[in-house]
Amino acid sequence: MNPHTEAIDFSSPQTPVQSRVIDPRSAHGAGLPLCIEPTRPTGKSELMDWVRTQKERLSEAMIRHGAVLLRGFPIDSAEVFEEVLLALGADLKNDYQGTSPRNAVTKYIFNASELPGFYPIPQHCEMSFLRDPPQRLFFCCLVAPQSFGGETPLCDFRAVYRDLDPLVRSRFEQKGVRIVRNYGGPEGSGRLDLWQLKPWHDIFGTTDRAAVEKKCQAIGQEWEWLPSGRLRLINRTDAIRRHPKTGEPVWFNHSQVFHLSSAEGEYRRIAQRLPELRYHLLGLFVRLAATYKRWRQSDTEQAMQALYGDGSPIPDADMEAVRDAIWHNLVVTRWRVGDAVLIDNNAVSHGRLPYHGPRRVVVGWE
Repeated sequence: MNPHTEAIDFSSPQTPVQSRVIDPRSAHGAGLPLCIEPTRPTGKSELMDWVRTQKERLSEAMIRHGAVLLRGFPIDSAEVFEEVLLALGADLKNDYQGTSPRNAVTKYIFNASELPGFYPIPQHCEMSFLRDPPQRLFFCCLVAPQSFGGETPLCDFRAVYRDLDPLVRSRFEQKGVRIVRNYGGPEGSGRLDLWQLKPWHDIFGTTDRAAVEKKCQAIGQEWEWLPSGRLRLINRTDAIRRHPKTGEPVWFNHSQVFHLSSAEGEYRRIAQRLPELRYHLLGLFVRLAATYKRWRQSDTEQAMQALYGDGSPIPDADMEAVRDAIWHNLVVTRWRVGDAVLIDNNAVSHGRLPYHGPRRVVVGWE
């Protein structure tokens, strides 16, 4: 597949650039992501001026392509990245209600994830289980992996909707999705669970239960206090959502992240792409661990689980069909230092492939 030139002209007299599509596949043929590179070295002030003058075109390209990759620009710190996003006109937020451990670097820029490198992060639109998820998501690479792995793949979830087995898609459309998460609290989780990410007081930034309940009510999620200071969160969403700008149907839910079969399904596909023994062994381990967890705990007691909206289990076979559609449309691009990816979170997902060695990617959202 040969990259092709984008019709929109992003050049300015001070900053001439060239644009090309990394992978021409997408739900409507525009390609994902659109890569924009300067044709000569640029300074920080030139970069900021260019972003300000091109912000409307960049926003248009994000909707058309789903994501834009800025490559070769002088973005060498979280602070500069934040300045770029503010120049873009992004209404940045710092209220994080996701599940991946994430520490603040600046006021609006966070480490993308604190999860260990061996753990794969499945494809997802950021916080899609919330009533009002982010509209746009922004990543920047400050330390690039030196070997294969550690990429942040993208996937057009409009294409996933199109390619998903019609019978599976129909079940999801009819029933919706229910996400269940169980968290330990200040007193501890009370048990070892490899699927447990962090306690609820770290998520909400408080030990005040009334404040937690107020926040849950504001963002449209259910809560239930459990013995030993634990907290259960429940989110009910449609499986499919229309793009707010284009009206296109989009696969838009977190079932492929929270379903208990997720880790094993991801490792199996990763082992096919990166044939290293570790990924085969990790896949076997998480499959055995998931089998044990199913024997020990009900679906609603799992640290994380995805169900159909009516509370019935989602069969592993249905989730395999979802993962097949996702991996069929996956676009994997090696990180380079200074890369910035601007994502339309209403249409395009992201994830993380396992890695070892140094890597640092930061994120912002609006």
